[in-house]
Amino acid sequence: MSDIERQVRGWWARLMAWLHGAEHGDAAQRAKATFQDMRDSDRGRKAESALRDLRDSDAARKAEAAFRDLRDGEAGRKAKEAFRDLRDSESAGKARDAARDLLRDLREGEAGRKAREAFRDLRDSGTPRDKS
Repeated sequence: MSDIERQVRGWWARLMAWLHGAEHGDAAQRAKATFQDMRDSDRGRKAESALRDLRDSDAARKAEAAFRDLRDGEAGRKAKEAFRDLRDSESAGKARDAARDLLRDLREGEAGRKAREAFRDLRDSGTPRDKS
């Protein structure tokens, strides 16, 4: 199963779990009906068939095998190790701390307050935006 298909299946499973869960309101029922209509539609069936054909194709099997070889091979192991080293490095820690400080300043500081005011003024001005 390809990564994309895995992501789509995961998203679909979470969506269906939410729809079948405690959220049994009107909005959930309408959303569920809409998704079922989409799956039952001609386009939905065609898309599902196309995804199935893509998944079962020779090119997809070759791509999965290539990714598996890359992941399990020496080059993949070295790349994982390099990313792990980079993630755990002092430079990455400093960058993470700087980004955290920047977000805190935007949330709590004067610059953030001014930016929120500017966006609010822009939103409330009612003038059309330049589309060039």
